[in-house]
Amino acid sequence: MIEEKINTEIKTAMLVRDAAKLEALRAIKSAIIILKTSPEGYSDETEQKALLKMVKQRKETADVYNTQNRPELAEVELAQAAVIEAYLPKQMSEDNIRTEVAAIILSVGATSPSDMGKVMGAASKQLAGKADGKVISTIVKELLSK
Repeated sequence: MIEEKINTEIKTAMLVRDAAKLEALRAIKSAIIILKTSPEGYSDETEQKALLKMVKQRKETADVYNTQNRPELAEVELAQAAVIEAYLPKQMSEDNIRTEVAAIILSVGATSPSDMGKVMGAASKQLAGKADGKVISTIVKELLSK
């Protein structure tokens, strides 16, 4: 179970005084505790969604820090995002996403950019946890505009 692994990693991070890793691990533990008490329940899927959300938030925060010319704060956020990503399944490459999206476009019969909603709905379900939503959206737009 990931919770046991996180607890072990927290102890290790405390011993080696790795503050960035420790903060990210504590955030994961907190998310797991919240999921266990939430009405939707705790499952591998909800855990994965929570971790993806945490990574996305940290990357968005890092972008804000970079635009505000605060690279030292952006580095902390990106380091935490990297720690959290280690507990997620390996992300698909852009070529693999492109192949999957092309298959989805054929299966739903999409022909124009106005069909983007149908394609994104199917792609989001099929590629959940395997690819970033922004990347999927960009590829869908590109393929539907051809």
